[in-house]
Amino acid sequence: MTDGPLRVGADRRLCCGAGMCALLAPEVFDQCDEGFVVLLDPAPPAAAHAAVREAADQCPCSAITLHTAG
Repeated sequence: MTDGPLRVGADRRLCCGAGMCALLAPEVFDQCDEGFVVLLDPAPPAAAHAAVREAADQCPCSAITLHTAG
């Protein structure tokens, strides 16, 4: 199965600083000094899609959004 383009959003206003995103997909997410999400790559490569989806699923605040083309 081939992944199509994936666009990622991260709303710092919703973020509670749990850090699951940075743990699960460190190439896409980080945390600022205050502990809130920092989006490093809004269009990650297909190799990172599974980790990004897991990070979005595990986010307790629903601060991560995923958008696919098509």
